[in-house]
Amino acid sequence: MAPPGATAPASGPTGPTGLSRLAALHGVATSYSPSPDRTVPATDAAVIAALAALDVDASTPEALRRALTAREAELSARLLPPTVVMWQDGPEAPPPWAGLPPGTRVWVETERGERVEFPEVAPQGNRAGGREASPRSGGRAEPRVTPALPLGVHRLRAKTPDNRTATAHLITAPHRLPPPREKTYGILVQLYSLLSRRSWGMGDLGDLAELAAWSGRTLRAGFVQVNPLHAAVPQPSDGPSDSSPYRPSSRRFPDPVHLRVEDIPEYAHLAGEARDLAADLTRRAAALRESVLQQGQLIDRDAVWALKLQALELVREVPLGPGRRAAYNDFLAEHGEDLEDHATWYALAERHGPDWHAWPAPLRDPASPEVARARRELMGRVDFHCRLAWLTDAQLAAAQRSARDAGMDIGLVHDLAVGVHPAGADAWAQRRHFAAGMSTGAPPDAFNARGQDWGLPPWRPDRLAESGYAPYRALLRALLRHAGAIRIDHVMGLFRLWWVPEGRAPTEGTYVQYDADAMLAVLALEAHRAGALVIGEDLGTVEPGVRETLQRRGVLGTSVLWFERDWAGTGRPLPPERWRADCLATATTHDLPSTAARITGEHVQLRDRLGLLTRPAAVEQAAAAADVSEWLALLSRLGMLPGGGGHEQEEIRAVHRFLLATPARMIGVWLPDAVGDRRPQNLPGTWDQYPNWRLPIADAAGRPVTLEELAASPRLHAFMDVFRTRERPRTAPPGARPV
Repeated sequence: MAPPGATAPASGPTGPTGLSRLAALHGVATSYSPSPDRTVPATDAAVIAALAALDVDASTPEALRRALTAREAELSARLLPPTVVMWQDGPEAPPPWAGLPPGTRVWVETERGERVEFPEVAPQGNRAGGREASPRSGGRAEPRVTPALPLGVHRLRAKTPDNRTATAHLITAPHRLPPPREKTYGILVQLYSLLSRRSWGMGDLGDLAELAAWSGRTLRAGFVQVNPLHAAVPQPSDGPSDSSPYRPSSRRFPDPVHLRVEDIPEYAHLAGEARDLAADLTRRAAALRESVLQQGQLIDRDAVWALKLQALELVREVPLGPGRRAAYNDFLAEHGEDLEDHATWYALAERHGPDWHAWPAPLRDPASPEVARARRELMGRVDFHCRLAWLTDAQLAAAQRSARDAGMDIGLVHDLAVGVHPAGADAWAQRRHFAAGMSTGAPPDAFNARGQDWGLPPWRPDRLAESGYAPYRALLRALLRHAGAIRIDHVMGLFRLWWVPEGRAPTEGTYVQYDADAMLAVLALEAHRAGALVIGEDLGTVEPGVRETLQRRGVLGTSVLWFERDWAGTGRPLPPERWRADCLATATTHDLPSTAARITGEHVQLRDRLGLLTRPAAVEQAAAAADVSEWLALLSRLGMLPGGGGHEQEEIRAVHRFLLATPARMIGVWLPDAVGDRRPQNLPGTWDQYPNWRLPIADAAGRPVTLEELAASPRLHAFMDVFRTRERPRTAPPGARPV
């Protein structure tokens, strides 16, 4: 079905075949496979809408004919695509300009301003795997001398013998990221849920630094993985803000709600009335914290931010010392226009509301004269939001230093959400890089017959390529500043994303391809520069070849115990020796039941109470119990479950003994599992039926547990003995103090 006002394409050159051809030339899929033995065609409406989001009109037969002719002519005339990739230190491969006309001159202007000349392009028949056939050698291929290029993003230039020219971004990246230096384990936690006796009603960066120092020194953990700490959309006037850390306003900068206000150096210099006001805010924050810890209230991010915002306004009035001022100026210079746009959006949101689509029309374009004028008028507020970004960055750096000083080889593992809120700062500042009228999601599958719409605008692959992936590079660089590793949510999105037209059901979407080679090259380059690992969340339906490609580039996968079965054979639990090595292995995630809930079957009871089951409760309960029983039987046979089970705490420990027995390079311990928490942090498929993203860590009885209580918990220490019995390597990371 065509969209309203459009004429459905007729059959023939401009009909379905023509539409398929045009779609293929723009990377838009016309079908998808929910299972290996089934292919589902995408609707014409979905394909036409995706093309329209790429500024390609295929709404009528005539428009389709023009678009197809134009695209074929463009590709035929093009010497080079906008961005090309060269992988270093891997298998020898032809350079990206190998297909240019013979005699073409090629040179590269590196990002450091150097010029590197390459040999002229040889005729196709004279090349063999990077060698050139010479008449003097009887046609045998002889090595060609190819100048080395540094890693980076350069400019490739070419000039053909008939004086045609081409320019492209050239990304040179390491062929493969190195794996972790040794098998290691670490803590997985949603930071907001980790309250200490110093928190202002939710976990903060001071708590993160404390957790890293304690778990590194006492538990010998190698890393702490947290939820996305991206900047959130401010609270609207008519209700609460979106509490999901996976729908941020900006992935480029962290959220100042995570600041430990008392740790800001200027806080100590508050005086007079400002000090009295700060003391009152501290008392109110303590009451907010106790309402969560003692009275069973939910974490209220908006209330926490309201108090912190007032405190930060007071702190801002304290002059920066010369050294602090110099550091702030360096931060401003380093982040430049990106930071200025980010802070401008927040200043405008304070005046006009947090949805830029509802702002006066001239302010919806960040490059407009009206925005420049507003930026000058709101200079004080713009500077305030710039300073918040700087302060948050500084505390993130302190948390990573705390982790490394505690002997952690990796330290902090930051989480990269798959997208941003359509009303937020990134969607406004980078609007030309986002596909208007589109949302990312997932097609129908065996687990969700209606598909999913995540409400996140997708990046335009064409605009990314034209820019040399500049916004993607800047995003990764920012996230990796203070990280030993990053986790990429829905890492399959580097290859393709399901685009859902605005106002349509998720079933009416289609896949759009991204240049995975370029996306992975940028990822490998930035991770290499930061000396960081990369973990891809590759759970669920994964396109054939994706996991193999990620593994080849050194991107670790994610394996959750309950899903690791011999799906191609018996269907039984996969024994430890058959697990993949290049992964982060866990018992659960923030979107799944805790291990205690899964073992006891309480996760089924929860979904039954909320009306989320698709089968009778008894059937679901029996299936869940059979699944757990099969796993416990395997653990018992392997000698990991003394007594054969029946004791919850011992069964949870056995699950983690199993994870340690796999070849997985990283083992993740969900911190709530260590104290028997029953509740998931997020229950997919719910909105207001369940308190997603608002629960503090609790014990088996549902009582909230502070960081201090966690550190002293006998149950936690008995659980962690599973890991502490392993011999800790003697080596420490560079710069780490002896423990």
